[in-house]
Amino acid sequence: MKFNIWVQKNQNRMTAAIAILIVISFAAKFLHLPMVETPAMIIASIIGAIPVFLHAWTALMNKVISIELLVTIAVIGAFVIGEYEESAVVTFLFLFGSYLEQRTLQKTRSSVKNLTKMAPTTAEVVDEDGNVSTVDVDDVDEGDHVIVKPGGQIPVDGVIVEGKGYMNEASITGESTPVEKSIGDKVFAGSLTDNGTITVETTSVGEDTTFGKIIELVEEAQDSASPAAKFIDKFATYYTPAVLIIGILVWIFTQDFPLAITVLVLGCPGALVIGAPVSNVAGIGNGAKNGILMKGGNAVNTFSKVDTLVLDKTGTLTTGQMSVTELTHFGSDKESDMALLSAVEGTSDHPLGRAIVKYITGENVKAASDLPELDTVKGQGLQSADADILVGNERLMKANNVVISDEARKAMDTRVNQGDSIVLMAVNKELKLVVGVNDQLRSDAFEGLTALKKAGIKRVVMLTGDNKTSAQHVADRLPIDEVHAELLPEQKVDFVKKFTDEGHHVAFVGDGINDSPSLATADIGIGMGTGTDVAIETADVVLVKSSFDALAHAYVLAKKTVANTQENIIIAVGTVALLLIGLLVGVIHMASGMFVHEFSILIVIFNAMRLLRIKSFKKAPKLDVNQVKTA
Repeated sequence: MKFNIWVQKNQNRMTAAIAILIVISFAAKFLHLPMVETPAMIIASIIGAIPVFLHAWTALMNKVISIELLVTIAVIGAFVIGEYEESAVVTFLFLFGSYLEQRTLQKTRSSVKNLTKMAPTTAEVVDEDGNVSTVDVDDVDEGDHVIVKPGGQIPVDGVIVEGKGYMNEASITGESTPVEKSIGDKVFAGSLTDNGTITVETTSVGEDTTFGKIIELVEEAQDSASPAAKFIDKFATYYTPAVLIIGILVWIFTQDFPLAITVLVLGCPGALVIGAPVSNVAGIGNGAKNGILMKGGNAVNTFSKVDTLVLDKTGTLTTGQMSVTELTHFGSDKESDMALLSAVEGTSDHPLGRAIVKYITGENVKAASDLPELDTVKGQGLQSADADILVGNERLMKANNVVISDEARKAMDTRVNQGDSIVLMAVNKELKLVVGVNDQLRSDAFEGLTALKKAGIKRVVMLTGDNKTSAQHVADRLPIDEVHAELLPEQKVDFVKKFTDEGHHVAFVGDGINDSPSLATADIGIGMGTGTDVAIETADVVLVKSSFDALAHAYVLAKKTVANTQENIIIAVGTVALLLIGLLVGVIHMASGMFVHEFSILIVIFNAMRLLRIKSFKKAPKLDVNQVKTA
């Protein structure tokens, strides 16, 4: 056991030693020094055979007939017939191919290792008395307040309770542009504060943080096998014994022992065995580097086949952040009326109200200080006890006999036609303000969906719980083929099932919260959200960088990863077939055949490494998302 461990640790050194001995032997041959040439090759053969034999023996103990068994038999056979040069070269090339495979896998996993190294280890915790102490990050509890200074690393997931500044969230989202954060905003462990001192109330620590889950998720994904890899593993189980039988039959019928040994050597499917795993790891590694988490080879394979893309609207096609699109005033004192509206909406936590308060504050108008007590009218809005102040929808106005003039009606219809939600304010039965509020379309939605269609998506469908007018208004500005509005979550699931029953490969893109049933039902669930727990747990693909750029890159990457795997299989099988044909016609021998065989392994590895160089999706020239799409 100890010897086996020692060999594993020193296998690369042994490979280097074999290379040196082979060079010495060839030099001795050139200098006509047979007393050095042959012993050098014999020693090289023995050193090379040791790790190969141990791998073969371990596999046999687990009732697996591996490629190493083929190589071991071939090396022993070559050694017995005195072909020391062939046996040495065979072991060197086989071990060198193993070394290259390890190096490639290490390189493709570098994104995860870099994340691990970036994981914070300590935190500056502030107690109730304002005292600051440095503690191990594992000792921080939920609810603790952590202070992070400019240039510091945020050690926990949490919410800013004091201060503001720009955060570099590249380790989480893959986006290097700093994001401005202030009180109430979420921050993530592993992010860096470019400027500003902030105090964070802890919500998650260590492995439970978004950062920790990303590392765990990518490691698991890279280790999981794709359907192609599973097929190859099963294929190799039968292929190896078949080659052994062919070698024995060649020896029985030809009595040519060297030929039988050569069949065994050239029949080793080295490139076939490593082709799929290397492609899988490289593709997933590229995704992780760009803020895309694909949960293993199955997810990559299935995503590559998707032809129907189904999307939620709010938080997916739109930013999920309400904002005022237009405020129309009727009367003489606009600022006073805006101050009153801000005060009224300031008493509510409704998203529309928060958007209005933010807008009016941005207009440098302070909320009115003298506000009477307000009552909530369910489904309509807010009103004062005497109904002199009314803030809500048209039903509230009609219930209180507020007259809506033709001019006000025109302003309301304009906003409704634009898909806005309408907030009205009346004072003393007179309509003063018409405010349009809407969720803003993502700036990259048009370019991203266009790129997805070019890459192979045949149909784009929007499923939303929002009203038909608002949904259609969004769809008219994007390359969307179908719109289904005013749906409950279970009705969205029914549509997804309908599309899959029709034979389509469906991907559902949602925010990972209320859309989790649809995410789980679709062939591929794609969580578009900044690392929410539900998105990470439910979706097959998580876009930590919440953008359509990332979605387009993920789809293209999945298709290229699967294509790359298929290319590697063709290269591997084609090489073995050509070598055996060349052997039969007499143009290939052991040394030359083994060189070609190991060269095919190099080709497979370098082909997989091309996936690492695929760059993130680049937008087309910027388009105005408010323009009406053309056919």
